[in-house]
Amino acid sequence: MIVFPAIDLRGGRCVRLYQGRPEAETVYSEDPVEIARMWARQGASWLHVVDLDGALEGRHKNLSLIREIILAAGIPVQVGGGVRSLDDIEALLKAGAARVILGTVAVTDPKLVVEACARYGEAIVVGLDCRDGRVATKGWTETLNRRGVEVARELAGLGVKRLVYTDISRDGTLKGPNLEAIREVALASGLPIIASGGVASLEDIIALRELRAYGIEGVIIGQALYQGRFSLTEAIKAAGEQKE
Repeated sequence: MIVFPAIDLRGGRCVRLYQGRPEAETVYSEDPVEIARMWARQGASWLHVVDLDGALEGRHKNLSLIREIILAAGIPVQVGGGVRSLDDIEALLKAGAARVILGTVAVTDPKLVVEACARYGEAIVVGLDCRDGRVATKGWTETLNRRGVEVARELAGLGVKRLVYTDISRDGTLKGPNLEAIREVALASGLPIIASGGVASLEDIIALRELRAYGIEGVIIGQALYQGRFSLTEAIKAAGEQKE
């Protein structure tokens, strides 16, 4: 299972939000580029970068900073937040992103998802963000009357190759991942899943690793790493990540 250290960008800084709420922000660094270098030095094989400004405003806000992060890290980076068009996808791929994460648009514009997957294949990932089992969009500010497992099944039918599943109620809380919801989404979609939200301990990582048979292939970790609950080296070992 791959460990993805998270770098959430807001106002040019590296931050974490509690349950995605903009007013509940903790700033961890004024220099996200150096944070990217740090995680790469410590053994990360991937980074997970989210443009929170873009997610909340629905348009690219940190493209130049993202480009700097990708160049500095020297490892593959998946990027999401505010991606609403094929032009946005193209811009991020040209900036060096290995994968682009579609969020809101994956729910509101299925035709774009089909076209993006046909054109870019494995470079497209869909971020499925749920609150109490229902899909949330627009930087998690709106919750739809649609169940995550149903949307996950539909996305697989559109040609999506991989999902990032986030349980919003756990995100930034250090209360542990919602293992049952993660398993349900994996079973419903039949797709590889990168789990996000709530990881607080090495035991949480091991518990997710034990879901590998269901298709859980990665875990995104933010708060726990930034608070020093464990080191990235320890997380990678707990995940059983195999270095190429």
